[in-house]
Amino acid sequence: MRKILFISVLSFLSCSKNTQTHPPVGGVLSKNDLDVSRQRMKNLNAQERYHIQEWINNQPVKFYPTQLNYWVNIQGFDQRQRRQDESFISYSYDLYDFDQTKIYDQPIERRDARFGHFDELKAVEDALRFIHDGEEVTILVPSALAYGTYGDEKKIDNDIPLIIKLKAL
Repeated sequence: MRKILFISVLSFLSCSKNTQTHPPVGGVLSKNDLDVSRQRMKNLNAQERYHIQEWINNQPVKFYPTQLNYWVNIQGFDQRQRRQDESFISYSYDLYDFDQTKIYDQPIERRDARFGHFDELKAVEDALRFIHDGEEVTILVPSALAYGTYGDEKKIDNDIPLIIKLKAL
């Protein structure tokens, strides 16, 4: 029931106000537009964090907050030794919504990616800095650290928080 409520609230919030998401053609956003956008993101992030914490409270697995504003199922995860730029890593991950429905049939996989030279979701790239080879972690990611305001323009809509099951190969 809480899952349905969580998704309903997020759906309602994303539809409740038709705000401008693109700068005007041939111009830039005004200070007022930027302030409105900033406040919208602040409110959305607070609501998502609240709902993610409620979801966590109903799980048998413990999740721990990280410094970058996502949660992980390993205590002290972001206190580990950090991988350096230019180091290589191979990894894969699956994306889920908070109903735990898998979004894509096939995992997203990268082989021999080099830190500092690949573009990945902020939370995934940060988690890859701390993951051990062969380890699998689950991260809970607010939309701002996932696909944000625009979604992935395929199956992930705008402003959707994600569950990411990440594995270092």
